[in-house]
Amino acid sequence: MSRAVLAPIAERDLLQIVRWIAQDNPAVAMAFRDALNDIATSIGNHPEIGVVKSCLASPSTRFLTIKGFPYVVVYTTDKTPPLIVRVIHGARDFPEVLRDL
Repeated sequence: MSRAVLAPIAERDLLQIVRWIAQDNPAVAMAFRDALNDIATSIGNHPEIGVVKSCLASPSTRFLTIKGFPYVVVYTTDKTPPLIVRVIHGARDFPEVLRDL
């Protein structure tokens, strides 16, 4: 079983999100972390499961919503294993956040 890898900035995203959620509900924060781990495994096994949004990023970059949470995993399929480059809130300004991809 393969697993996607988190880029350093995605690791920072994850840590910030978990800390923020944990302020109100530590159990939900851990559920979020577990959901992200499950998604990393799913992406590793099936890299094409995410959606391509060519208006936001290159065709090798995909977007996958974390079920039950308002966050999106942004990852690239041009590496093996796939690389999770960001974990961002769905309400963020995607063009601005992804400008440097």
